[in-house]
Amino acid sequence: MAEDVAACEVAHSDAPVATGDRTLVAVFASPVSRYLLRYGRDLGYRTLLVEPDPQRADQAPDTDVVGKVADIGGDTDVIVTDHHRPELGPMLRDVLAHQVRWVGVLGNPRHPAPHVAALRELGVEEEAIGRVHRPIGLNIGSRRPPEIAIAALAGLLADRNGRPGGFEF
Repeated sequence: MAEDVAACEVAHSDAPVATGDRTLVAVFASPVSRYLLRYGRDLGYRTLLVEPDPQRADQAPDTDVVGKVADIGGDTDVIVTDHHRPELGPMLRDVLAHQVRWVGVLGNPRHPAPHVAALRELGVEEEAIGRVHRPIGLNIGSRRPPEIAIAALAGLLADRNGRPGGFEF
């Protein structure tokens, strides 16, 4: 009962979001990455955009932007937001060289996963390729960038909390 009361108090207050050491990295500036990073900050993540193209990097106001993957570790969740970019393979290879907590690539599960071929061409080991999740997020029928971001973040929160997501309790 005390646990229910504590949860109720949190839901009905303006308690500050605990930031902790969680980091959310969005790879590639895109409409989805803008929402991921915005909502991620609200959820207590330190957010970072990795965008190798300086002209596209300007699309991420209020976010730290770097041109390559560096200084990420075990409490980092990485979402690649564009699977059509020619830099997909090298960017994922660099992410997989770190011991990140979770890594995923947006994409329709009915289409072949382009990251697999890109990583194999670069000589990345199958075990490392297997760490990449696709599809990602909760299956809520997302079609627009903010919905996709919400589904992806909800999936990350469920995974972090050891929960299946959806309506199973």
